[in-house]
Amino acid sequence: MMMSGFFRFGVWQNFFRAWKSGYSGNLEGEGFTLGGVYVIGAERQGVLLEHREKEFGDKVSLPAVLEAAEKIKPQAS
Repeated sequence: MMMSGFFRFGVWQNFFRAWKSGYSGNLEGEGFTLGGVYVIGAERQGVLLEHREKEFGDKVSLPAVLEAAEKIKPQAS
């Protein structure tokens, strides 16, 4: 995404949303790696939730993470 990421409207929206809520970050690291969130169930349940950042600051829905985590069935001992 490199420089093209800085020209996207959604990136600037995410930046201002984070700035308004008080997030400052540490500005260390390369800064061009997008992240993601996975919720993986026990044994053969597999991936219950997958969220990949499509642009900088793209957040996962907390209720979706909690809902996926509740679906995890405990391993049989």
